[in-house]
Amino acid sequence: MSAKRYLIVNADDFGHSRAVNRGVMHAHEHGIVTSASLMVRWPAAAEAAEYARNRPGLSLGLHLDFGEWAYKDEHWAPVYNVVPLDDARALCNEVSSQLAVFRTLTGRDPSHIDSHQHAHLREPARSVVLEAALELRVPVRDCNPEIRYCGRFYGQTAEGSPYPEGITSNALIEIMSQLPPGITELACHPGEGEVPYTTYTDERAIEVKTLCDARVRAALIEMGIELCGFAALLGLFTSAEIGSTAQ
Repeated sequence: MSAKRYLIVNADDFGHSRAVNRGVMHAHEHGIVTSASLMVRWPAAAEAAEYARNRPGLSLGLHLDFGEWAYKDEHWAPVYNVVPLDDARALCNEVSSQLAVFRTLTGRDPSHIDSHQHAHLREPARSVVLEAALELRVPVRDCNPEIRYCGRFYGQTAEGSPYPEGITSNALIEIMSQLPPGITELACHPGEGEVPYTTYTDERAIEVKTLCDARVRAALIEMGIELCGFAALLGLFTSAEIGSTAQ
């Protein structure tokens, strides 16, 4: 497997709203999206879960929602908070709660775990999430050596300013051309129509168009990159391998 290049194209925020759901569904059916991460606290989560139930080719993970932050006046300010990020016990309870809702909605465990705005990468959230993933034997975004994470396909800068050139077809093809051997997860954020309650809005429809561009699909074939989902990789992850990420 070492010389082969595999690409998981994961759509974040599935279940956030019907507009996001439409984008994810379209990009899966007509584009290169192979996986999605479900936000169980949001109004369209049940619709998203029902769709995924009938799409075995779409891996479905848990998109933990601890809050959202926006860059304003030269610092990050909370748009909303679900749980204090410095309270390990509260984080543990919230992870358990959202995992339970995921299971209720889908009837299964998630194929992977990540979080809104990558909040799980900071301690103590990282350790809490990795402990949950260890029990499930599933990978956590940017925490498992077997899967390289790529977040370059995004239409805003690190400070939240518009960056439309980051989500063009040419940009995506360039990203794919630079993929190393092995497995890479590429995050995306598709949506169609008015997307409420988010700081990432107009960019979502542009992402759908790019993800469904025939040029992108042709480039994947030409480069010999194989699309896959997390569900196809579960056999790679033993408890020892996942546990090693928590060191």
